[in-house]
Amino acid sequence: MTTQTYQDAAYHLLAQAESELAAGDTRQASEKAWGAAAQAVKAVCESRGLRHRNYNALRRAVTRVHEETGDSQIDLLYRSAYLMHVNFYEDTEDAQWVRNGLDHVRQLITKLEAL
Repeated sequence: MTTQTYQDAAYHLLAQAESELAAGDTRQASEKAWGAAAQAVKAVCESRGLRHRNYNALRRAVTRVHEETGDSQIDLLYRSAYLMHVNFYEDTEDAQWVRNGLDHVRQLITKLEAL
């Protein structure tokens, strides 16, 4: 896929997450939010020729971007997105927690797209 395809997928999944949350499905909203974040990281990886086929590769890419930019928010926002993925499996968090996570994912996507 191309960088633009990954970026488009990130925004598409974020919109789906918003819809799922509005419908009261925090589990699916959480997973779509994680997917959006992962696609945004994959877009950065694709544009820089970095591997992005598994969780570890995504994590390494985020660490690299954090180190290159000095923006610690990127790392923190990514961690928040990853916790959304955990919530998909555990389904323990309420709608406000998921809303906050969606906001973090949106911030992450915006920061990564600006690189």
